[in-house]
Formats: sequence, structure tokens, C-alpha cells
Amino acid sequence: MIPTPDLAIPSTGPIILFDAECVLCSANAQFVLERDRKAVFRLASMQSEIGKSLYRRHGMDPADPASLLVVDGDRMRRDSDAVLSIYETLGFPWSVVRAFRIVPAALRDPVYRFVARHRYRVFGRRDTCWVAPKHYRDRIL
Repeated sequence: MIPTPDLAIPSTGPIILFDAECVLCSANAQFVLERDRKAVFRLASMQSEIGKSLYRRHGMDPADPASLLVVDGDRMRRDSDAVLSIYETLGFPWSVVRAFRIVPAALRDPVYRFVARHRYRVFGRRDTCWVAPKHYRDRIL
């Protein structure tokens, strides 16, 4: 396999990398877009070239993505930390999830990974990737 160069990644704030084939993940992406009133987040699917490039940049296999990522410059969050950071940023009432920070990541992450591992079986898999409505397209990379 010939390595592909990393794409230029916009530096316009945090980017959420999600699985656009996963019904749960796509529903979460839409939920975030609808509630991110300050338009803080940009979204990219794991299946996109930008998504693959960001996974490689952070030492993860884009062909076997095990986690949602939130990338902000050189900082990367994954697993439960990524989910918590998203909802904390959305503001009240979603930011109350901050209370889960008292639970150590060593306990939160196995729960996240269990759901991630079974996401297709429990929630379903799309035949095609989810596409955001037109009014959100400027926030999709």
C-alpha cells in the first residue's frame, strides 16, 4: 500500500470525526449540528479523505476506527473524553454531562468501547454515508 499524504486540515476550531455509516453516530452528528448554536464544531466522516488523514495523523488506522475523535489543532480527544468534550461545549443543558468527569476514564472508556464495538449490531448500519442537510453543509468537511 502506498501511503497517501496528509491533506491540509482547516484550522477553524474542533473537528468531530464520526462514522457516517453508523446510524447512532450519524444521529449524534445531526444532534450536535442542531444544538451547536455558536457553530463551534466542524464535522468530517471517518470515511472521508480528511477523516482518514486525521486518523493517520493521530496514529490510528482509518480502516478500523475504534473511536469517535475530536481534533482541535494538535490536540486529540477520543472515547468518552471526546463525547464529554462535545456535550460540554454545547452549553446548558447538555453541559451537565461534565458531572461524568468524576468517573475516571479507566471506567468510562470501557463502556464507550463496548457501545462502539456493538454499534452496527444494536443501532444499524447505513448502506450509504449520512449526508448533512444543505443548511449545515458549510460545517461539514
